[in-house]
Amino acid sequence: MAPKLGILAGSGELPLKLIEACRAGGRPFFVLAFDGSCEPADVVGVPHRFIRLGAGGEGLRLLRENGVEELVMAGGVRRPSLAALRPDWRTLRFFMRIGLKALTDFGDDALFRAIIAELESEGFRVTGADRILGDLLAPLGPLGRVAPDAAAERDIAIGLEAARAHGARDLGQAVIVRAGEVLGVEGEAGTDALIRDCAASGGVLVKTAKPGQERRADLPAIGPSTVAAAAEAGLRGIAIEAGATLVLDRHAAVEAADRAGIFIVGVKAA
Repeated sequence: MAPKLGILAGSGELPLKLIEACRAGGRPFFVLAFDGSCEPADVVGVPHRFIRLGAGGEGLRLLRENGVEELVMAGGVRRPSLAALRPDWRTLRFFMRIGLKALTDFGDDALFRAIIAELESEGFRVTGADRILGDLLAPLGPLGRVAPDAAAERDIAIGLEAARAHGARDLGQAVIVRAGEVLGVEGEAGTDALIRDCAASGGVLVKTAKPGQERRADLPAIGPSTVAAAAEAGLRGIAIEAGATLVLDRHAAVEAADRAGIFIVGVKAA
């Protein structure tokens, strides 16, 4: 039997997909849910505890008490200030080791790498959501009935280059391009905010993993809500890195894209 999985749950659909996978496979699991990020309704009827983000000592204790051996990080967590974090001694010790300014100065990937190293130093194995939900990784090519035309293909090529350059600076995973021009790049507010900022642009959303990204945390993901936001904003379509992007509720996402007349396409990122 697979070792007991601890799901470190933030916002979004990914924690639910992991819970479903554990239930379907009969794998024992425990959800450590973060206050203000994970929806309480998502963990009704499953073994879980809520903690605040800065309570690292309590979190480690709960994981051990519940027999967790392997961990997976799932869902979004808004990065707080150090004051709002209210770190307990164990969390403060972590930040003192990597530098107190890491909370604001580190990009997401750098901070996740430090957190993973800390968790593994405590004896846990950290795995990636894609190792559990590999069937959700985007394939190469169009996912629905709509395919990008020649103009969209040119924008995708430019977007891939821009997204990789943006990701190399550990600043975000997505860009929006129209007619060869990069209209916006993803920041701390995330992909949905980028889409809203570029509404009515007729652009293409391009989302890739960061070069050399730690795949065990913050792997790119889209779902029906991403498609709905893109359609409402008047985007022409969504291009995602094949083999490195999770498509949550793929059937619903593709169905929504087909209804809206926009494309979802898996592409290679050089």
